Amino acid sequence: MNRLEKIYKEKVVPKLVEEFGYKSVMEVPKIKFISLNMGLGEGSQDNKLIQDGIKELTLIAGQKAVPTRAKKSIAAFKVRQGMPVGVRVTLRRERMWAFLDKLLNFAIPRIRDFRGIPDRGFDGRGNFTLGIREHTIFPDLPLDMVDRVKGMNITIVTSARTDKEGKSLLKHLGMPFVK
Repeated sequence: MNRLEKIYKEKVVPKLVEEFGYKSVMEVPKIKFISLNMGLGEGSQDNKLIQDGIKELTLIAGQKAVPTRAKKSIAAFKVRQGMPVGVRVTLRRERMWAFLDKLLNFAIPRIRDFRGIPDRGFDGRGNFTLGIREHTIFPDLPLDMVDRVKGMNITIVTSARTDKEGKSLLKHLGMPFVK
């Protein structure tokens, strides 16, 4: 069992039961999965960019990343349907907890001029999306391997029904939201 998962079960669940008055422990929101997405717009012209994105995201996530393909053709962007335009990976169970622990304790503190994460990333159903401008904040990624700094989206999907429940869950796990 991962350190953060242990904290969730032993400390966060009782706090959430007390805070929201759940009748059963099964009602307490939990994290279902974490999705990492890296949009590489120029990847439709340059296949090396997609291959580098797959390698880098695989190192960050600890699980093989797959390319995402364009759903529609867009002439202005020189993209045809089916062309690779990004990479993604979905983490569940042990890998999800390990990644979240790494994100909260190692990566986020390495962000330059960090003042906290704004809570605007909630979608109305308790899921949270965090945009990162530099994927080089992750300690597993050797800097000499990186040709170009890329941004990425991290979506944390929870079983919470409201944003308030989702925010409380993430806050108790250690997400540094802006006051």
